[in-house]
Amino acid sequence: MNYKDLAATIIENVGGEENIQGLTHCATRLRFNLQDDNQPKEKVLKETPGVMGVVNKGGQYQVIIGSDVGNVYSEIMKQTTLESKTDEKQEASEPKSKVAKVIDTITGIFTPILPAITAAGMLKAVLSLLVVFSVLTVESQSYQILNFMADAAFYFLPVLLAASSAQKFKTNMYLAMMLGGILLHPNFVAMVTAAKESGDAIRLFGLPISAVSYSSSVIPIILAVWFLSYVEPIADRISPKAIKFFSKPLISIAVVGIVTLTILGPVGYLISDWISTGITFLESVSPWIVPLLLGTFTPLFVATGTHYGLVPIGINNRMTSGYDTVIYPGMLASNVSQGAAALAVGVKSKNQATKQLAFSAGLTGIFGITEPALYGVNLRYKTPLYAAMIGGLFMGIFRVKNFSGGSPGLLTLPSYIGDNTLSHFYFACVGAVISIVITFIVTFILFKEKTDETSTTEVAQPTVKTTEDSDVFAPINGEAVALEAVADGMFSEEILGQGMAIIPSEGKVYAPFDATVSATFDSGHAIGLTSKNGIELLIHVGIDTVKLDGEGYSYAVAKGQEVKKGDLLLTFDPQVIVKNGLNSITPVVITNTNEVGEILTINEGAIHSGDQFIKVFHQKRSEV
Repeated sequence: MNYKDLAATIIENVGGEENIQGLTHCATRLRFNLQDDNQPKEKVLKETPGVMGVVNKGGQYQVIIGSDVGNVYSEIMKQTTLESKTDEKQEASEPKSKVAKVIDTITGIFTPILPAITAAGMLKAVLSLLVVFSVLTVESQSYQILNFMADAAFYFLPVLLAASSAQKFKTNMYLAMMLGGILLHPNFVAMVTAAKESGDAIRLFGLPISAVSYSSSVIPIILAVWFLSYVEPIADRISPKAIKFFSKPLISIAVVGIVTLTILGPVGYLISDWISTGITFLESVSPWIVPLLLGTFTPLFVATGTHYGLVPIGINNRMTSGYDTVIYPGMLASNVSQGAAALAVGVKSKNQATKQLAFSAGLTGIFGITEPALYGVNLRYKTPLYAAMIGGLFMGIFRVKNFSGGSPGLLTLPSYIGDNTLSHFYFACVGAVISIVITFIVTFILFKEKTDETSTTEVAQPTVKTTEDSDVFAPINGEAVALEAVADGMFSEEILGQGMAIIPSEGKVYAPFDATVSATFDSGHAIGLTSKNGIELLIHVGIDTVKLDGEGYSYAVAKGQEVKKGDLLLTFDPQVIVKNGLNSITPVVITNTNEVGEILTINEGAIHSGDQFIKVFHQKRSEV
């Protein structure tokens, strides 16, 4: 792979350097913050050799590269001045939803520290192995040294998070790290220990300070650095120019340090404790349900780039309880299933290019990096994706514990070694094997490769014959575009089915054919229709608009009602969507694509309700 040429192509097709406000990367993706998300040439990017896919989600424009992402990132930084620009530029002027901002912030804070957490976790796993196999004892000096080496990243986690949070909140990194040091200072730790033993309160100028230990904590330092990002500019404005060099950091640390010890730290500690208590409650009620759901839906989280929003929960669980039984076990089952599904495609496919891609992506997937399998194979053929969404049940039933994190896959199975026992490791291995075997078998049975209908034999073959066709007329006035233009992987990758999208010019949705209203929603943002010919259609007004909770939406029909082509189905207010930082683009998707036959999109560009939009060719097999 020519990283230099690939980097230049990516820069050009995301809108040029002037459109890039910031760039980071994770294990497989380039994560751009862009001035204008509409400038990138998404089709060109997706067809570029070396690019596995593109996702615009969570406030970031993500270009999926795979394991070579670090090299491509380095080359982009060489060819641009992004490092200096990132510090100077503000967030994109286009409004983003609150959820998108939260996901973008979480990703930016936790992605940079993952290598340190992974290294510490794997060192812990190796140390547990040495104890289990009697190579070391817990009393030996070698064990003690290796143990504190592994504990360093966990104990000083607030300092690591302070550095990455400062970059995300655009405040002074060294002042932020000093706040982490304040929370972990030995004198403060000693005061907390003494207060717990004696029952006496800790006070600063009469202000009470909670006797709380912040080692290995996550939320308190993030809150502290966020607060610093507001205090530091104020300190800059009120400080006289002659002494600003001294007064600005003094005011910042004095104010933020005191507020952190008295308010933000205890609040963050309580939030962490509530999360841990909530997870414990779920485990006591149904320990299997959360890992099962995560195993099922992790591919969709990865497809939309939101899976990093789950990482802090797993870290918080390990920091507060010493282990995680929810996030990482569920993701382990999902990741190895993704790899197994791709491997099954590789075994069954007769296309050499498909076999090569599927085998390579499958092996990468079972070792923990699923984007090549997800975007290169499973999303393309759909059936492997569905087969892979089965994991997590075994992990939940046996309450498999993860002690140190890492990218969930076979390579991080040692992270399930802890408490100086191998039982959780054995259960994790069994759960991974179950996920791999079942997914492989299901995919192998269900996967059918599209091949040319030519045959060299003289045996008569069934022929496919078109018997009728149906029209899906445009339900909205506006501009018709391909589903690829929708900034949501569920639609753009045709996970829900084939179809088109419309950028609406008014807030009315009309029936695209004679049908029965088969689905309505409390939020009023979408409607499902079933035609007499069996076409199941979903009209989804806007992206992420379920969060509006019905604001601006009103149904004109009810579920179960018969409607005629051109009948008004629902109304919506485009201004409400825009005001909340959301996109009004409306996917129109045939959700039973695999059952109805061939689908042909007719029109792109300006369109009016009632215009020809999509044609469906219904097919059946003739007798031989």
